[in-house]
Amino acid sequence: MVSSAEQETIRSVIQQQLEAFQQDDAETAFAFASPAIQAQVKTSETFMHMVKTGYAPVYRPRAVMFAELTTVEGMPAQTVMLLSANEELVQAVYLMQQQPDQSWRIHGCFLKPVLGRAD
Repeated sequence: MVSSAEQETIRSVIQQQLEAFQQDDAETAFAFASPAIQAQVKTSETFMHMVKTGYAPVYRPRAVMFAELTTVEGMPAQTVMLLSANEELVQAVYLMQQQPDQSWRIHGCFLKPVLGRAD
């Protein structure tokens, strides 16, 4: 079970990474990824390119709204509603992983379109 303080920390980690994307700060954004993701992607530049091309709503959302925290495959999963640059509503599910030092890192993000537009 994730405490309310940990839920706030998880939201903060995601928010800080979203802010780093807004500023094109690849190093900071990459620092919020779990060690396994960092090992897979290798560099902050590759990470930023992956986000720009495959996760555009995460890279430049027009609006962000945090929803429920659930569990997926035994990991805390934070649902975030994003309004993309082209007015599409997207549900992002962030898998979170607690590190040995008790900090939280993002261990994956899955995007799912929400039917309809936010007109």
